[in-house]
Amino acid sequence: MEILSKSTIEAYILPNLSIGLRGKECETELLTGIVSAILYRLKTGCQWRFLPVKQFFSGTSLTWQGVYYHFCEWVKDGSWTKVWLNILSLNRQFLDLSSIQLDGSHTPAKRGGEAVGYQGRKASETTNTLFLADNSGQMLACSTPQEGQHHDLYNIKELFEELCQMLINAGINIKGLFMNADSGFDSKELRQICKEKEIHANIDINSRNSKIEPQTTEYQYFDEELYKKRTLIEHANAGRTASHG
Repeated sequence: MEILSKSTIEAYILPNLSIGLRGKECETELLTGIVSAILYRLKTGCQWRFLPVKQFFSGTSLTWQGVYYHFCEWVKDGSWTKVWLNILSLNRQFLDLSSIQLDGSHTPAKRGGEAVGYQGRKASETTNTLFLADNSGQMLACSTPQEGQHHDLYNIKELFEELCQMLINAGINIKGLFMNADSGFDSKELRQICKEKEIHANIDINSRNSKIEPQTTEYQYFDEELYKKRTLIEHANAGRTASHG
C-alpha cells in the first residue's frame, strides 16, 4: 500500500528531515522506506509492531522498532513540523482563505502519552489539540496537545499564538482573515488577541458566559451565514479521528 510516491517523498519530505551525524549515513532508498512505513502506520492506524516492514525495504531490512525510533526522533527535533510548513508554503496558492475555522478536538488516548487527562464528557483519558482549517476543510495548523481535562480556552493566548505563527512561517498573511469558532471559544481574551492581530473573529455567543455584556456591540456581532462554514473543520476532525481510531 503506497501512501505517497517515492518521488514525492524524496522531493518534499526527505530534504526537511534531520539526519544523524553519527553512524552510517542513511541512504535515500532506506529513508524513503522509513517514511513510507510511517505514513502507512498513520494512515491505517495499525500498531507499530504490526508494520509490514518487509514491504517497504529491499536489501537491508529494518525492524518496526527502527521505524518507530526515527519517527520519534523526527517528532522531537521538529522535522515533521518543518515538512508540513514547507508543503503548506509551496501550495498556499491553492488554499481557500476566504475564512478560516478554529476548533478543538479531544482524542482518546487509551495507552497514555505526554499530555493526557480524564475528560468527563468523553468518559475517558483524552488529549486536546486546537486546529485551524481553511474554508475547504484543509487543515492548516495544530497546537501543542494539552491534557484532556482542560477546556478549549485553556492557555489560549500561547496556543493561538502558536497556530498563528505556523501560518506566518508558511508565508500566509493572517491580517484580515475571517475566523469562525464555536461558543466554547467565546472569551474577551481570544477576541482581544484576534483584534490585535487584525483577525476578524466570528465567534458564536455563549449565553452562559456572564462576563460578556449583551449591550457591548464589539462582542455582539455575529455572522450566521459565515458561521455555517465551521462545519468544514468538524468534518475534517471527524475524518482525522476515524482514521486513527
